[in-house]
Amino acid sequence: MLIKEFRVTLPVTVEEYQVAQLYSVAEASKNNTGGGEGIEVLKNEPFTNYPLLGGKYSSGQYTYKIYHLASKVPAYIRMLLPKSSLEIHEEAWNAYPYCKTVISNPGYMKENFIIIIESYHIGDIGDQENVHELPPNKLKIREVVHIDISNDPIASADYKDDEDPRKFKSEKTGRGPLVGKDWKHQITPIMTCYKLVTCEFKWFGLQARVESYILKAERRLFTNFHRQVFCWIDRWHGLTMEDIRAIEDTTKEELDRQRHKGEVRGMRGDD
Repeated sequence: MLIKEFRVTLPVTVEEYQVAQLYSVAEASKNNTGGGEGIEVLKNEPFTNYPLLGGKYSSGQYTYKIYHLASKVPAYIRMLLPKSSLEIHEEAWNAYPYCKTVISNPGYMKENFIIIIESYHIGDIGDQENVHELPPNKLKIREVVHIDISNDPIASADYKDDEDPRKFKSEKTGRGPLVGKDWKHQITPIMTCYKLVTCEFKWFGLQARVESYILKAERRLFTNFHRQVFCWIDRWHGLTMEDIRAIEDTTKEELDRQRHKGEVRGMRGDD
């Protein structure tokens, strides 16, 4: 088991981030679906009586998604493994400002693979010691990683000029660009996403390597996603939760349509 706590600080309020996060997830989903693959939303509905963080939160929005990933792995692996191994399931309980996400592969790896992401959104600069209330045995092995969306290096393939916080300035809010190593101490508003990632991969001989790879992938994901969250501020600023639910409904319909088109082409053998 590996435990890392990624702390991502952003120049937004905790209230703004709730809308920003949901909007950005919907947009990213559309960019990663098509050809019979991508994200399938099975459930998006309210939940109650599901205790989170020791019972501090117990109601919110529940989502259940399946990620169809066949083309994301090498062809020789697709030939060796069953289709069920290439489907990742995600359950999320969003009781904002606290959210819990569980990622698994029930069709193939079952209890041998699980990633749990617990996110707590707090109006500070990321300097609290134990917001997730970890017991001493887990706190001892937890590693804290601060992510700076402006200064941390990113892969050249991930870079987009219009999603560079060092260059972006919001027309609606006047925030940005985020310049210098000390920008988070010089700007308001400010908040931090405390993302606790617990990873277990129980395959003998591969466990340490795969767990380490997954956590590196999570860091890349969190860095790129939150660069988008900030640089898309003029798209989501001013939206309400009613607006977001309408966007999610529309996004689900579009994702289903994109995936279905790809499946039909695949069955027909079309190019």
